[in-house]
Amino acid sequence: MEKETQRRSESANAYLYLLATMAFFGSAFASSKAVVGHIPHQIAAGLRFGGGALILLLLLAFIGRKSRSAALTRQQIVRAAAVGLIGVFAYNLFFFWGLSLAPSIDGSIIVPVLSPVITTAILLALGREKASGARIGGLALGVVGAVVFFFGAGGAGLGAGGSRLIGDLVYLLGALSWAVYSIASKKVLAGVDPLRATTFGTLAGALALLVFAVPSFPEVEWSALSSVTWANIAYLAIGPTAVAYLFYYRGLRVVSPSTATVIMFTVPVFGVTCAVIFLGESFSGLQLAGAAVMLAGALLAVTQGRFRQGSRHESEQAAGSAAPVRSAESDGLESLNRG
Repeated sequence: MEKETQRRSESANAYLYLLATMAFFGSAFASSKAVVGHIPHQIAAGLRFGGGALILLLLLAFIGRKSRSAALTRQQIVRAAAVGLIGVFAYNLFFFWGLSLAPSIDGSIIVPVLSPVITTAILLALGREKASGARIGGLALGVVGAVVFFFGAGGAGLGAGGSRLIGDLVYLLGALSWAVYSIASKKVLAGVDPLRATTFGTLAGALALLVFAVPSFPEVEWSALSSVTWANIAYLAIGPTAVAYLFYYRGLRVVSPSTATVIMFTVPVFGVTCAVIFLGESFSGLQLAGAAVMLAGALLAVTQGRFRQGSRHESEQAAGSAAPVRSAESDGLESLNRG
């Protein structure tokens, strides 16, 4: 009886960690939009991940010492840096650029929903995963939903010279970058300690972002930035970048990656809520319909049949079996810098 109570408590805590992670990821869209409103998007991206890299380095210094994992080799560091340039530099360059053109509410739907759809499509095209009726149907739904959503964005953005549609297309490039990063990180960083790999990857991407942002630094009146802007920058570096990663990894110790994938689809809920409450953003009915179709397609394409398997896997873990480090680490690494 006592063991059963403990298992339920561990499972509940894991879900709380994961939901907190998704809340961090979702809130990052609105918080980043608030920062982009006062400084160029290149600088906003560089400051967020420059701060995040420093925090991860501190975490590595203190937490990494307690880890039994071996230190990364020079080759592994280079590989981690390479995928970091895709997942941190390229993705966030498009992400913050999109924020400068379109509402954060659009990005909070496009990026987390279409990224797994694009990832699945690429894996199927490369023959690394098998096609099925559910997956093909899910991908088709995702494409239809995206077309409807972008069509709605075009109508909503006509009054602003169509910048909203352009911004949404830039978000789409960000989703593509994240999909490529997800695939590359699984293959290149398999079996590598996730905290170390993520730290070096984030550091490499942050340095590239800062170098790219240097020409824009003279444009900013730093003394005129409000305390609210600095608070948002600090929050982005600490919450959605560093703390969210630790929470996600702790949740994956109990909850299976397939279940965590399903929970990740709550990111748009948190993102939309924050955008509406804090920024007063909204979208058209056509965009809402497209978002619903995209989400349905993403769930069908990504989770087909595996969610039930994940439930059995969670029961085994709760009963005391060891967590599969390979799956947990790869999923945790993929999800660190989302939003």
